[in-house]
Amino acid sequence: MAFATVNPYTNELVKQFPDATDADVVAAIDSADSAFQSWKKTSHAERRAILQKAADLLRADVDGYAKLLTLEMGKLFTEAKAEVELSAQIFEYYVRNAEKLLQPEALPVLDPAEGKAVLVHDPLGVLLAIEPWNFPYYQIARILAPQLSAGNTLILKHASNVPQCAEAFEKLMHEAGLPEGCFINLFVSHSKIENILKDDRVVGVALTGSEAAGASVAQLAGKYLKKSTMELGGADAFIVLNDAELDKTVKWAVFGRHWNAGQVCVSSKRMIVDASVYDEFLSKYTEGVAGLVAGDPMDAKTTLAPLSSQKAADDVRKQIAEAVAHGATATEVGPKVPTQGAFVQPTVLTNVTKDNPAYYWEFFGPVSLIFKAKDEAEAIEIANDSPFGLGGSVFTKDEKRGYKVAEQVSTGMVYVNHPTMVKADLMFGGVRRSGYGRELLGLGLKEFVNHKLIDVVDIDAPF
Repeated sequence: MAFATVNPYTNELVKQFPDATDADVVAAIDSADSAFQSWKKTSHAERRAILQKAADLLRADVDGYAKLLTLEMGKLFTEAKAEVELSAQIFEYYVRNAEKLLQPEALPVLDPAEGKAVLVHDPLGVLLAIEPWNFPYYQIARILAPQLSAGNTLILKHASNVPQCAEAFEKLMHEAGLPEGCFINLFVSHSKIENILKDDRVVGVALTGSEAAGASVAQLAGKYLKKSTMELGGADAFIVLNDAELDKTVKWAVFGRHWNAGQVCVSSKRMIVDASVYDEFLSKYTEGVAGLVAGDPMDAKTTLAPLSSQKAADDVRKQIAEAVAHGATATEVGPKVPTQGAFVQPTVLTNVTKDNPAYYWEFFGPVSLIFKAKDEAEAIEIANDSPFGLGGSVFTKDEKRGYKVAEQVSTGMVYVNHPTMVKADLMFGGVRRSGYGRELLGLGLKEFVNHKLIDVVDIDAPF
């Protein structure tokens, strides 16, 4: 597997990087473990200062960091700058909240004879983070900020097509004052992941990626009895009830499906629309998608970026063809996208029935599945008829109704009148084949800690 920068807009090979050797892997674990022995003893004040410095450095050169995102995975420059800011906000969330969230907790014991019971949260050690290409900085910040705050150290295995982003983040943390070994970027191939996880000093693994990657790494984690968290795919339902404010809803639908070129695990991938407003929604949605402008992601006028690679674009086109072969109707929308670069024509899929394998797929690109529901109950039924359960949304003028529907949607996150958000101060995670574990907030902070009971007892022995 070659780590390389290939510009998705031009398909130009920009730079290649050598894979890590077995010796590099051993050296990285040695360094990360040595750093952990010191880092776990640092004060919260020391940790806060470094994380705040990292946030400040990101903001000081937002354009420079953003350009790397656009170069390596084709993200719109405006969206790239937003990702840099989001990463800074995640650092600052833990600057402000980590110490409080990690405070020892006095337990309400039933019998005073049990003593004074306290739950403390100790760091575990060296973690492996396996991260994807669609949000190269945010994905790192989402695991790095809480785990450094908890006192753990981290080895990063990033996606092979964003090596310069990985290097840039490692350099950022060094410039922020993070001690050597606390965060190590390693250009390691998939074949060497087992070598890392079988080392006793590596205590856990966090992966964000595909179902196949998650299944493989989770199996290895189980084999070596290592704690793991998995954030995998999603096919978020976008439920449109019969009283939804359609013009506003359609705008959110177009954005929710096509931001980051549709390459978001919490994109609004399945539009489930009440039959009474289906035709109007479909017409307005198609018109909205047709207004997207495909082109140079560095151009402020561009609203539809290329996909991350030519292979990614080819794979999505194959999925569309397979869906059509099983009876779906595919409608290409809008002006023809450029022939240069990894673009996919925005496509609306209708008549996707349960006997069509596409009914259960995740489309990682500008492809919208639109379903007609006869009523609210069927909309909920369709939403829950998915192997995934990451995010989702409900659109209605009645917020109480929206909340009640959200309660019935089986997924990790549900939003009323907004597509699934990605924010520094909101939890992230899902159920079923969307994975397990949670990131961000105190939940993410405590995924890789030892919840240790300390009980001070002062009673006489029974004999």
